[in-house]
Amino acid sequence: MPLHLKKLCVGVERVDELAAYQDRRRRELKAAGLPPYNRHVTRNTPRRMAEILDGSGEGSLFWVIKREIKVRQRLHAIEPVTDREGRPCCALVLEPDLIRVVPVPHRPFQGWRYLDSADAPSDLPQGAVDETGEMPEEMRRELRALGLL
Repeated sequence: MPLHLKKLCVGVERVDELAAYQDRRRRELKAAGLPPYNRHVTRNTPRRMAEILDGSGEGSLFWVIKREIKVRQRLHAIEPVTDREGRPCCALVLEPDLIRVVPVPHRPFQGWRYLDSADAPSDLPQGAVDETGEMPEEMRRELRALGLL
């Protein structure tokens, strides 16, 4: 079973907002003649990279949006890059598809963290959408805790 990463999606309120941002960025890359893959640059390179990219194509980055893990993206590659100041860092190269998962509450944290497959939330069924978007956050959490969502 692959290992995954989880990361806060800072400044994003909803999954569709993340999708729109990434679509726009891929169009810009394509227009510039570059491969249309979204890349998230992070300072630290995962030491367990081989476990994440184990050849199964299942290693993913799980995005935490508004204190919940809500969506994941498969990792295409993890590449060494250099930032503007010349320091080595890491680019998480992401597949374009956003795969919604059963929302799971998560506290804020800095950077990225490993996520074992056993602890990763399940994908929502094809075509399913988290219909609770209009519901107040506190009410959604309470209903999930009671097993009603």
